[in-house]
Amino acid sequence: MPASQNGTVSNPVIAVEGLVKTYGGVKAVDGISLSVHAGECVALLGPNGAGKTTTVEILEGYRTRNEGAVSVLGQDPGNPSTAWRERIGIVLQSANDVAELTVQEVVRHFATYYPHPRDPDEVMAAVGLSEKRTARVRSLSGGQRRRLDVALGILGDPEVLFLDEPTTGFDPEARRQFWSLIEGLKAEGTTILLTTHYLDEAQHLADRVAVISAGRIVAEGPPATLGGRADGAARVTWRENGHHRQELTTEPTELVMQLASRFGTEVPELAVVRPSLEDVYLELIGHEAHEDAAAAS
Repeated sequence: MPASQNGTVSNPVIAVEGLVKTYGGVKAVDGISLSVHAGECVALLGPNGAGKTTTVEILEGYRTRNEGAVSVLGQDPGNPSTAWRERIGIVLQSANDVAELTVQEVVRHFATYYPHPRDPDEVMAAVGLSEKRTARVRSLSGGQRRRLDVALGILGDPEVLFLDEPTTGFDPEARRQFWSLIEGLKAEGTTILLTTHYLDEAQHLADRVAVISAGRIVAEGPPATLGGRADGAARVTWRENGHHRQELTTEPTELVMQLASRFGTEVPELAVVRPSLEDVYLELIGHEAHEDAAAAS
């Protein structure tokens, strides 16, 4: 848990306790509890329909809840004030259309909504839209439109940034550029709650990951140790007598030492692989994740 400079434990910027949201008697969110501290990036992972977006929309003040306590920057988002909204940034899965305006017209117009916005030209450059500044929104590709959504989300220089599937439609280079942007925001102290289907994105950006399945958090922790990942069995592979061999073991160092002793030199094609974040995620979610991955491919 993060601490302040004087060593005391800091209060969470986002605090959720026992959150419940029902639709027609079905619990889309079923008792979620979560905290996010200042400067953290926390990623919510889970298949479609798991409750990720509903949770984020409640935190943003766009959806009501049935039960539970929620606080963002010390305020209940169920009763948002204008001053509170000026302190948060939101990148939705979709936004209202402004098809006939140019990119720079949209960004500069939205900048007027905030008391201390970031420089619109710097924001357009940060999301890779400088060359499209005079293009009308209707002419943008899906990925470029998504970059515009991100630009509007960070324009107000928010203390808390909500990112709901922010890099959908980005090509690999654009995603890497976006990651650099988020890393810069984190370095400035921005608190970030991210939902994503990209496990490498969560691995790269998140300090902690919460896996949601059927409206509940089934695992939470740093990406490197989520679900016992650091202590899981490693797969050791090598080549021997013309054949590839492999063995699962919780003591890979001991096995490698035995192999080195047996070969008396370098072990041919030796590799040691710990469970990946994807391995752990699929195990936690089960068949839902396989279906979700297939739908995304």
